[in-house]
Amino acid sequence: MDGQWLQWMRGMVTVQVRGGEPEQLVNRALKGGLQLSSIQWTSADKLQFELSVNDFFRLREHLKETGCRVHVTKRTGMPFWLVKMQKRKLFAAGIILFFVGVYLLSSLVWSIEVKGNMKLTDEQIYAAAKQEGLFPMQWTFRLQDTDIMSKRLVSKLPGATWIGVERKGTKVIIQVVETTEPDKQELQNPRHLVASADAVVTEIYTEKGRAVVKKNMKVREGQTLISGTIGGGAYTQTVVAKGSVRGLVWYEYDIASPLTQQTKVYTGEKKTKWYAMIGGRALQVSGFGSNPFETFETVVYEEQAAWRNWHLPLGRLKKTIMEVRTEERELTEEEAKSAGMQQAKANVMLKAGTDAVIRNEIVLHEKTDNGKVYMKVHFEVEQSIVKEMPLVQMQGE
Repeated sequence: MDGQWLQWMRGMVTVQVRGGEPEQLVNRALKGGLQLSSIQWTSADKLQFELSVNDFFRLREHLKETGCRVHVTKRTGMPFWLVKMQKRKLFAAGIILFFVGVYLLSSLVWSIEVKGNMKLTDEQIYAAAKQEGLFPMQWTFRLQDTDIMSKRLVSKLPGATWIGVERKGTKVIIQVVETTEPDKQELQNPRHLVASADAVVTEIYTEKGRAVVKKNMKVREGQTLISGTIGGGAYTQTVVAKGSVRGLVWYEYDIASPLTQQTKVYTGEKKTKWYAMIGGRALQVSGFGSNPFETFETVVYEEQAAWRNWHLPLGRLKKTIMEVRTEERELTEEEAKSAGMQQAKANVMLKAGTDAVIRNEIVLHEKTDNGKVYMKVHFEVEQSIVKEMPLVQMQGE
C-alpha cells in the first residue's frame, strides 16, 4: 500500500514501444537501474510497460541506442492531477471551499436538546448551559470537557442530582436527573362521602369511616354513603372518610343524526416544493409559484445529511401540497342510527368518567324526518357515585 502511494506521488506513465529492438530496450533500461513494471506484448510488434516520470526521461538515451520509439498511452499520479487542477482553478477552489465549509459547519453546535427534566424548565437549563459556554452556534473546540461541564451544571441547578452532557455531531444532548422528593400529602379535614347522583349501589368498599348503605340499595343524590363519624356517645370521633362506591346511574339522550355525511377525498392533483436546508433555514429551490388549489393538505418530509455518527447541518425538505375536496355520502337509516348512538355513548362516558361501563341501552322513541334520524335513548351506566362533603359538627346521625 505504501509503495502504491509513493508511486502515485511520483507519477506513473504507461508507454508503448514501436520499432527498433524492444527487448534490448528493456534489458538496457533494467541494467541502467530503471524500474519497469507490467511489461507485456500488446501485439506482434508493440511492447508496453509502466515506469515513473523520472525514469521516463532517463529512458531517452536507451531509445537512441536501440532505435525504438515510445508513445505515452496513460498518465496517473499527483503531478498530472496538479496540472489538471491548474487548468481548472475555479473548480479546484470550489472543491476546497466546499470541504472547508462542511468542516466549519460541522464544527458548530447547531442544536441543544434537554431530556429528563420535569421540575426544572428548559429555559433554566439553557441559561445555565450558556453560562458555561454551551449555546447554539458555538464552536465545538471551544467547549469544555463534557465531564467538567456536567459537574458545573449540577452546581448551578440545585434541583438536579446528575446531569450528563453528550455531543453527537452538531447536536448536544443534556440529560437531567432531578432530585426526587416524597409527595406532600394534602391536609384533609373530616368528611363524609355522599352520592353524586341518584343510583342503585352495586359495589361498596370502605377504607376508613362507616358504611351506611348496602349493595342493591337505592340512594338519592347527596345521601351519605360512607360516614366520617365513627363510634358513639363519649367515644364518637370524626375521620376523613375513604373508600369507593359504584352504582347504576341512568342517562337519557335526545339524538339527531343526519342521513348525509361529509367526507374528505384526495383528487390526485398535487404540487411539490423542494427546499435546501442549511442550519435552521430553508431555501426554496423548486416548485415556485402560488398554490393552485382552493382546498388542500400539506405533507412535509425532511432529510438531514449524515456521515457515520455525525449529523451535518445540511439536508433537504420536501413539501407536497395535495388537493382535496369534500363529498357528501348518503347514509342508510341503520348507519345514521349507529353514528348517532356512538356519539351519545362518547358523551355519556365523558360525563360518567373513564372507569364507567354502559350496562344497558334502550331506544325509547325513534323517527325519521327532514333528512335526520331522531331517537330518545336511555342508558344504564355503572360508575363511581361518590363525592366529598366536609363534615360539620352534627348532633347525631
